[in-house]
Amino acid sequence: MLHPLVTLVLSDRLMNLAKKKSKQPKQPATAVNQSAESTMPKQSQGSDSSNPQPQPNPERKQPIPPPSHPRQYRAIGLIRAKYQQSAEQMTQGTLLTTDGVEIEAVLLGRIISLIKNHLDLEQEHLWVVYPRTKMQEDRLHAQIVGVWEPETLSQDTDGQEVSGDEVDHGYFSIRGEVIFYSLEEEIIIVKIKQFPRKEGEKPKFFKLKLKGVLSDKPLRRFWDLKVRLQGEDLIIQEGTDLGFAQKRKPKFKKDPKKIQLKSARTNKSSRSSPTARPILPKKKKSE
Repeated sequence: MLHPLVTLVLSDRLMNLAKKKSKQPKQPATAVNQSAESTMPKQSQGSDSSNPQPQPNPERKQPIPPPSHPRQYRAIGLIRAKYQQSAEQMTQGTLLTTDGVEIEAVLLGRIISLIKNHLDLEQEHLWVVYPRTKMQEDRLHAQIVGVWEPETLSQDTDGQEVSGDEVDHGYFSIRGEVIFYSLEEEIIIVKIKQFPRKEGEKPKFFKLKLKGVLSDKPLRRFWDLKVRLQGEDLIIQEGTDLGFAQKRKPKFKKDPKKIQLKSARTNKSSRSSPTARPILPKKKKSE
């Protein structure tokens, strides 16, 4: 049992702590503009991934920042549209673009709570998306990971207007390895690496179908592509070849001197080897 005086002191301290907590003002909840990209790890910032969950960044002045590494894989873009959720689930639905095109879409990560608390789905919004190609159906699919509306979400832009192609409807930044190219059909397939979320896991890949024309030999090379959405097609507007996607194994050339030495040794050994004598049949003794 505690002494009555000790009990009184403890109770006074608890009362003072409770009063201090009640006096502290509550921090107002603020909506933060969200945008994301398919990223590589810290040193190269990824990937397509496609992917790590989007992290709010109040210092970001544009929805799609410049690549942080020359070989950063990613597939990210902007679509201005209304999001229409399906009857079954809120996270699945379609994007009805300003052009009247319907693109199948899903919601990822924290964008769900952002939609519930701050966005009017009856209005069009500039969505930040990860594009995907459903190869079997040959259709474009969008994963919604953010929305770019500084005026609605109290994004701090220092009073500067962000303009340019990088914040327009239909702009996409695609960075990856070209693994298929058809000049006749003008079809390009890019392989994009997704880095694992956990250590020890192997990186995954996905393929994205684009349309357009590249250089004569674009295969197995890493490309930085600026792409524009037209209907459901992703059309290449500009491409930069950044070299081979993987290091090529060096081809060892045969040394002509070594070849001559080897042939000389074989000739010498063949000359010095004794020749086999023919075996003669034994003569029969005369009776």
